[in-house]
Amino acid sequence: MRRTPFRRFGRAPAAAVAAACLLGLLSAVPPTGPADLAGAPVAAEATTATTATVFYYTKTRNWAAYNLHYAPDGGAWTTVPGTAMEAACTDWVKKTVSLGSAQGLQATFNNGTGTWDNNGGRNYDLGTGTVTVKDGVVAHSDPCADEPGEPTGPGHQATVYYSTAALGWTTANLHYAPAGGAWTTAPGIGMEAACAGWWKRTVDLGTATTMKAAFNNGNGVWDNNNGADYALPAGTTTVRDRVVTRDAANPCAAEVPDTQAPTPPAGPTASADGTSVLLTWQPATDDRAVTGYQVTRTGGTAGTVVVDVGSTVHSDTNLAERTTYTYTVRARDAAGNVSAASTAVQVTTGTKPPVPGTGRPLGTDPRKDPIYFVLTARFHDGDTSNNRGGSQHTKSGNAANGDPMFRGDFKGLVEKLDYIKALGFSAVWITPVVLNRSDYDYHGYHGYDFYKVDARLESAGASYQDLIDAAHAKGMKIYQDVVYNHSSRWGAKGLFTPKVYGVRDSQWSWYYDEPNASFEYDGLTVEPKSGKSYYTGDLWSTAEPSGNTCVNWGKPTANTSPEGYRIYNCQWPSPTSGMFPSSLYHTCWIGNWEGEDSRSCWLHEDLADFDTESPAVQNHLIGAYDKYIDMGVDGFRVDTAVHIPRTTWNRRFLPAIQERVTQRFGAEAARNFFVFGEVAAFVNDKWNRGSVNHSAQFYTWKERKEYDLDDAKAALEMYDYEQQLGPAGQPTSNNAFLNGNSYHEPDHSRFSGMNVIDMRMHMNFGDAQNAFGNGKDSDDSYNDATYNVVYVDSHDYGPNKSSERYAGGTDAWAENMSLMWTFRGIPTLYYGSEIEFQKGKKIDCGPSCPLATTGRAYFGDHLAGSVKASGFSAVESASGAVAQTLAQPLVQHVQRLNQIRRAVPALQTGQYSTEGVSGSMAFKRRYTSGTTDSFALVTVTGGASYTGIPNGTYTDAVTGDVRVVTDGKLTVAAPGKGNLRVYVLNGPGRIGAAGPYLK
Repeated sequence: MRRTPFRRFGRAPAAAVAAACLLGLLSAVPPTGPADLAGAPVAAEATTATTATVFYYTKTRNWAAYNLHYAPDGGAWTTVPGTAMEAACTDWVKKTVSLGSAQGLQATFNNGTGTWDNNGGRNYDLGTGTVTVKDGVVAHSDPCADEPGEPTGPGHQATVYYSTAALGWTTANLHYAPAGGAWTTAPGIGMEAACAGWWKRTVDLGTATTMKAAFNNGNGVWDNNNGADYALPAGTTTVRDRVVTRDAANPCAAEVPDTQAPTPPAGPTASADGTSVLLTWQPATDDRAVTGYQVTRTGGTAGTVVVDVGSTVHSDTNLAERTTYTYTVRARDAAGNVSAASTAVQVTTGTKPPVPGTGRPLGTDPRKDPIYFVLTARFHDGDTSNNRGGSQHTKSGNAANGDPMFRGDFKGLVEKLDYIKALGFSAVWITPVVLNRSDYDYHGYHGYDFYKVDARLESAGASYQDLIDAAHAKGMKIYQDVVYNHSSRWGAKGLFTPKVYGVRDSQWSWYYDEPNASFEYDGLTVEPKSGKSYYTGDLWSTAEPSGNTCVNWGKPTANTSPEGYRIYNCQWPSPTSGMFPSSLYHTCWIGNWEGEDSRSCWLHEDLADFDTESPAVQNHLIGAYDKYIDMGVDGFRVDTAVHIPRTTWNRRFLPAIQERVTQRFGAEAARNFFVFGEVAAFVNDKWNRGSVNHSAQFYTWKERKEYDLDDAKAALEMYDYEQQLGPAGQPTSNNAFLNGNSYHEPDHSRFSGMNVIDMRMHMNFGDAQNAFGNGKDSDDSYNDATYNVVYVDSHDYGPNKSSERYAGGTDAWAENMSLMWTFRGIPTLYYGSEIEFQKGKKIDCGPSCPLATTGRAYFGDHLAGSVKASGFSAVESASGAVAQTLAQPLVQHVQRLNQIRRAVPALQTGQYSTEGVSGSMAFKRRYTSGTTDSFALVTVTGGASYTGIPNGTYTDAVTGDVRVVTDGKLTVAAPGKGNLRVYVLNGPGRIGAAGPYLK
């Protein structure tokens, strides 16, 4: 059963317009709803359009005085420290300021004696009307209106408790109208925290005994009871998950008021990198739950600065050079209790680094950007000097082919961005960029130094920053593949690296390097003693490390290597040997791939599995990936996401990503920073063998209840809770579906922040009809399936868990592409598939065969020559082998598909429906926003008929055929295998030229 979402409204340019829009849309009953009563609120708003009343929350600050220092948009700042704020009601101060003609203001707050809350250096961006700022969160309402317990006159009262436990709101407003009376001015009046997950407000109804009501989070997300509003009586009422309970008991009555503050955060550490400081600390504990932290910085010329953060890591940037700063951290809980300060930690900044690159994410809706996926090291070689073969260069057969595993690089990718653009792709997914250390790690998934870009990918004038900037200059995004789950060979620099046994006799000297204390591995530089660049001397030891628990250290076993060499005990790391500290790494092997241990044990012998529930590990990874966010990447593809508990994603890593992008580039960029996870489920079930914790759609949702404060315990509690609920107990969504023929605003209030690769469609692309059917069947279980990343094959598998690249034939490829480019989701193509590159070849055989014979073969030979794109899907010029590549039939097919998709908004961001549609792969899609209203009827390969559609003129984007519909019906003949028809209401006409399939 699909649930109607809460409605989300964007911020209007003026408060009067916002009020009119909100009031008009909230009610489903025109005669009595707020739409008919909108006149008075609009008039009231119009008189305050050029003022802002700013409320500031005091409980977690406890300053002796509060000042508002502000500047109207486009105007000058007040004189420091600003203007004094006045007491408003319990825990709140306020100030009303005139903005002239400005439609907002920049603001900071201070205590008048040098302690500032400037939103982490970004200032607060506030609009007009009534604005609240509470612990770094901006919302809109009057928290002091009709203060509870102080009725304004005789009559009935209603006490409303509202639960946000399933919503994740940080504040709640009650927007109401007594029966026969006027609605409050949107967004209503602020509710007060009553107890964990509950908000409360008591209001006067006068002579009325009931009221209509809706709730919102102060920032445009509404719960209006599916458009019908709530009918609430006088007395005490609870509203939870749209269930109204009249004459209810106080849901907080059994809960003792929370007066206990959290423990002080322990173990703060600070390190400086130029004029930036990375501060980390251990999580605090609380009898209920810690909800956030306050970081206080002193030192420098800015005085004392207080910043609200949601994780246990804070990056402080743009500080003064060679200046000592002191940091303390306090924890806070939901009741506003604040802990004592942590111990202070000092750090001194260095010199200001060179001017950073121009990297900034493009920040547009990711659904508009089809993705081209490359293995950077195998795509195109722009610089032969950084090529490396590794220890398996000869054994694998790569040497005989003159084909080192590290061959392609950023320079080569920059040189061929025009090829990708000429195909029509506007996003490039690249394999991990961090420094790897393994003897066969060209693919990038064996991260060793997460803070450093692998030198085998960079060149002079072609750094990672240069690649990002070059792509952005062409209007193309870069999605970076990231690994949070594990490191390799065998540890992570700066965290922990084990010592394993190595005897450097004639058998093993090729593998165990002699230690060289003056040499630091970077993947590129040759170590002088060994003459190798894949140095391992800092990993191996012939002396047993102190504290070792590995049995029979260094003694020979009865086993031999594939080369016939004797193997010694403790020669390779093992999670169960005691070589790895349990505080940083998991210490078990996976036994059940659909069991709990798949989230907390090792995948493979050379993938040292991080204890991602460890604060030290979390801080290490968050700090590393902050670096790449700062460079301006547009999103992360998350490797092995299923092997980390959802609670850890939702508590730590996903909020940290959002916080960093918001801090550096703003809220809009954060909203469109695209995170999509690999939740590998290689079965055809909607739910992976019935295990919700191992299913892709599960990761698109927030948690639904509170768990233990300890992340490891929380992960187990969540696993058991969700497994017991099973598939039937999981949330559903209609975000991907049309309501009849109408687009509706999606509800993302329960979205986790992670989208996913559509594994079920991937598994079924052996036949496009199966992929389509399975996609439809799963879509109500994703938070929003229109964001699913859809591909046929990849660097790991083909359909049906095939270990070969897809070899279904050109017609089948064309059909798959036609479906991917018109159905919901983001179409993605693995490099070379546009020419059926290496079809039928084994995708990966490790070092046991040459890469040239696999699905990861070098592609650059097909790109030789020059190519220049004049636009997406448009070739200005091409010569040499790349010109021949661009002439291939599937290349022409994907070029035109990208043209059509780019010209029809419904195919990019639209919802879909098969209601009133007959046909094997037929559907309708619509997207409506502002002046854009895009409605399309699609059929792939087969014929279709549509009934109940809007009347009007429809034009096929493929053929230009025009149909005028007057009876709500349209019938389309079968276009043929791989072909399709896209009839667009009031469409632009035929898009592009006829090709081998689209004709």
